[in-house]
Amino acid sequence: MTTNAYLSFLAIGVALVLIDGQIIYRSGRRYLENSYGDPAAGASMTRLVTVLFHLATLGVLALISTIDMGGSDLPGVVGRIGVLLLILALAHAITLGVLARIRGEQEVEAVVQRGPRPRVEEQHGTTVTPVPGQDGRYPAASPSLENRSPYSAQ
Repeated sequence: MTTNAYLSFLAIGVALVLIDGQIIYRSGRRYLENSYGDPAAGASMTRLVTVLFHLATLGVLALISTIDMGGSDLPGVVGRIGVLLLILALAHAITLGVLARIRGEQEVEAVVQRGPRPRVEEQHGTTVTPVPGQDGRYPAASPSLENRSPYSAQ
């Protein structure tokens, strides 16, 4: 692979990694701000995860650039970019999993800090006020309006 092909692969690869990292940072910041309550804490945690993403993927990019993948320049660059895109997709998925786990832990912590929800005591007694002439808590039939007795076939 010539120097021009090598440099073009590195330039395309670095651009892809930086663009994907910015997408992760911007969407991850909004995602974690809701769970932390403090926007600065969510942005800080997202920045740490994004830096880890950049370091790992740029390291993989450097390793891929040293592997011989084709005889001529164009197929070699295209093959390397294909491998880079697959690895970038995997790294993106792992990073999203990390962000989801951080948010889940923060939501659990928020529930624990709030404490247990107050228990609703079960009601004892009648659910509704009975109509005059009805016996018991759960009458089988409502009284008729004319004579205040259960419905009859008269």
